[in-house]
Amino acid sequence: MGDRRKFLKELAMVGAATAAAPSLMGMTRDADDESVRNAVQTADNFWLVERKNALPITGTFLDEISHDIPHQNWGVKEWDADFRHMKAIGIDTVIMIRSGYRKFITYNSPYLIGKGCYKPSQDLLEMFLTLADRYGMKFYFGLYDSGRYWDTGDLTWEIEDNKHVIEEVWRGYGSRHKSFGGWYISGEISRATKGAIRAFHDMGKQCKDVSGGLPTFISPWIDGKKAVMASGSALTKDEAVSVAQHEKEWDEIFDGIHDVVDACAFQDGHIDYDELDAFFEVNKRLADRYGMQCWTNAETFDRDMPIKFLPIKFDKLRLKLEAAKRAGYDKAITFEFSHFMSPQSAYLQAGHLYDRYKEYFGL
Repeated sequence: MGDRRKFLKELAMVGAATAAAPSLMGMTRDADDESVRNAVQTADNFWLVERKNALPITGTFLDEISHDIPHQNWGVKEWDADFRHMKAIGIDTVIMIRSGYRKFITYNSPYLIGKGCYKPSQDLLEMFLTLADRYGMKFYFGLYDSGRYWDTGDLTWEIEDNKHVIEEVWRGYGSRHKSFGGWYISGEISRATKGAIRAFHDMGKQCKDVSGGLPTFISPWIDGKKAVMASGSALTKDEAVSVAQHEKEWDEIFDGIHDVVDACAFQDGHIDYDELDAFFEVNKRLADRYGMQCWTNAETFDRDMPIKFLPIKFDKLRLKLEAAKRAGYDKAITFEFSHFMSPQSAYLQAGHLYDRYKEYFGL
């Protein structure tokens, strides 16, 4: 009986100690948390690399007519917030990646609707221009993509449609908005593609002629080891363009378009990270040879994962932007802020990328 009373007494003491433990442990944990918070807020020794040693992103595509990434279904409230986030990290240029793709379009185009395109519920072009006006950004208009190039491999199909689109847009929008600052010739190529020189030249010339010489640019891709079909499961391919062949082909293309195309922003995600310097050096040398601006399209989505497509790991983006700085590039734009870098993106990881980017650049 005595043993039983002793056991119950000891059990009660254990219970009392356990009941008191959370508050005592909480006091210790709070003190530790405060110490850690102070260390994190004041210490820079977590960084192993020199910060601010890269070309900052100052431009982004606006991918409202999505092709292979999910639509976020934003309205003016969400886009207004996104422009504020862009402005906060120094973005001064926005590029509507295309004014339409196949039957989906961004503005009330009599010509394209007459060709069978769907009337959009909102005038996205007017909205983007209004926001660019408000936030003091330069807006580049992306031309219409009929999809026929992707079906046939021939870019000359795009010339006729864009004759009408360029005229419509300049008359209806360009002359009314101070932010309308240039044109994006939206055909994406990587090699000496059929009809590319003629198409880029004809469309670039018309853009300049109608707008009094506003700048134009292109954003091709490099036919590297990661240039694989987005719809496939492979992440790499065996046959990739060499640096020498890349230079040879793009020397010919630049020679044919440099009088009407002011800048080239090669997409940076199709080559490996240890190939960046070699290809970037060639791109800069070619641009300088033909008096063109050399930009980089710093992709903020990850091509190294089987899930297509998620926000990129910060260090991968850093490597690419550091290489662009070493090469002496003139500007970095990205595809694209709103999905892969915005704090309000549908992807949680995008906001974290935004935070790491701000820490690296001290913003």
